[in-house]
Amino acid sequence: MANSGKCVAFFDVDNTIIRGSTIFFLGRGMYQRGFFSKRDISAFVLANLRYRLTGTEKPEEIQKFQNAATDFIGGHNVKEIEAIGSEIYDEYVSPSLWQGTIDIANEHLNNGLEVWLVTAAPQDMAVLIANRLGFTGALGTKAEIKDGIYTGKMNGLLLHGNQKAVAIKELATFEGIDLENSYAYSDSHNDFPLLTAVGNPAAINPDTLLQIRAIREGWPIHDFRRGRALKAAFGPVLARFAALLTYLSPRRQRSK
Repeated sequence: MANSGKCVAFFDVDNTIIRGSTIFFLGRGMYQRGFFSKRDISAFVLANLRYRLTGTEKPEEIQKFQNAATDFIGGHNVKEIEAIGSEIYDEYVSPSLWQGTIDIANEHLNNGLEVWLVTAAPQDMAVLIANRLGFTGALGTKAEIKDGIYTGKMNGLLLHGNQKAVAIKELATFEGIDLENSYAYSDSHNDFPLLTAVGNPAAINPDTLLQIRAIREGWPIHDFRRGRALKAAFGPVLARFAALLTYLSPRRQRSK
């Protein structure tokens, strides 16, 4: 049966929409406001960096990061964290946006598609980012709330790896989304499940494994990192210049 639902563009957030980690920005902003000690922020940052650098799929490592993702907001008022999140967006997130990615998202919006963020970051922060950027919505890791206070526990699983695919498929069923004609963007090979859940996957600032797969599968690749951009722009010129020097040098020797 032919698909007839609406089309959506799904975007990962960390290193796809922004340079860096949403959770790290949130933790940094809370630390600067005296919400916890250096010891607390050090433990949180260590768990975050180890997870990011290794890209591990080991359950015990994911569990450590999963705990770090919500434990540091435990005991705090939801409204208070929302207000701080808005300040942190202005201080850290907004200056770190990849404008090239934002342009792609806005192009989808202009073409009548919905744009959703899909991230392991806390749901509330993900929704804030989506709202500030004028996107349709966001799916994130849900923190448990009781009586308007974060408990520090998860409500469900960390939105990572295969869980992102599960989440957008559930959203598709609820919202009537045609995944076969939808789009997904990410920087990480950990998001293969998200990317392959749609008919139009693409890589943005890809890690090595994602870049290899994107090339093999013929997925579009967008790289907005400055070093890569300069290499792409000047690489051919430098190659021609080097070839010219190689050609001229023997001529000078022969003319002597």
